[in-house]
Amino acid sequence: MGLVGVGGLEIVCYLVTMSSRFSHTANPILKRYEAPAKGDGFAYAEGQSAYTQAAGGDAGTQSQFESITAGGGARLTFADVVVKSTILFIITVIMALVGWAIVPSAPIVLWIGLIGALAFGLITAFKKAVSPILVVLYATFAGLMLGAISWSFDQMALAQNYEGLVSQAIIGTLTAFGVMLFLYGTGIVKVNGKFKRIFMAAMISYFLIAMASLVGALFGVGGGWGFYGVGFWGLLLCAAGVLLASFMLMLDFDAIKQGVAMGLPERESWRLSFGLLVTLVWLYLEILRLLSILAGRD
Repeated sequence: MGLVGVGGLEIVCYLVTMSSRFSHTANPILKRYEAPAKGDGFAYAEGQSAYTQAAGGDAGTQSQFESITAGGGARLTFADVVVKSTILFIITVIMALVGWAIVPSAPIVLWIGLIGALAFGLITAFKKAVSPILVVLYATFAGLMLGAISWSFDQMALAQNYEGLVSQAIIGTLTAFGVMLFLYGTGIVKVNGKFKRIFMAAMISYFLIAMASLVGALFGVGGGWGFYGVGFWGLLLCAAGVLLASFMLMLDFDAIKQGVAMGLPERESWRLSFGLLVTLVWLYLEILRLLSILAGRD
């Protein structure tokens, strides 16, 4: 697979991931209940209270919320999110290994992963009632997609006598996750209303640039990388993508914190874990692209 093909496919993978990420919004759980139809009942009361609290709601709202959730079943805990996230992570890794092993003899596995991840990601993001099965299916197809595209990048890097590209991208993703968790947990970076507004404006701009870059990549712009392969500015754009994906993790952490604090239903741990997985997939792709372009310049 040539450089143009690899660069263009990576941007397609990125757009598939970002489609789910955008529909999930900056706060993947609180947004779910912002504007429901009248009479949505228990779930709406939970989400609306959580959203109000996140925006600085009063104690009366919280008291009303607590009385509703007390009779509505098990509450969300951090352990719930950790367990679900671990399950999804393991599934994604296993399917990535499968995709890596199959794609040399069956390149169509990449497209199967792409289409499956897009379909189940969008359905999960827009579905009002979270479905664990759909979330698991997203992890399955996203894993296939990641394994296949990672193999393609690895082969391209080996052709340029560059080894360890994928392992470096994995280490970079885990490192970014740890750093963002530390910055959020210690309060060094505050996730407030201003932060979210600025971030979403930057994210929308970046998404539009990525779409335009895909068109450019199809015509060979930047050696097949689109705008991302255009000299210094392309590298700067890649770095911006890594930063955006990293800071998106903070919004996921904040969603989890708010959900636990407000006692959302335990079932929503699947949706929160889904949002976290989507961000990690995006972050990995951004780091993989940045390292690949750097490798091609050596």
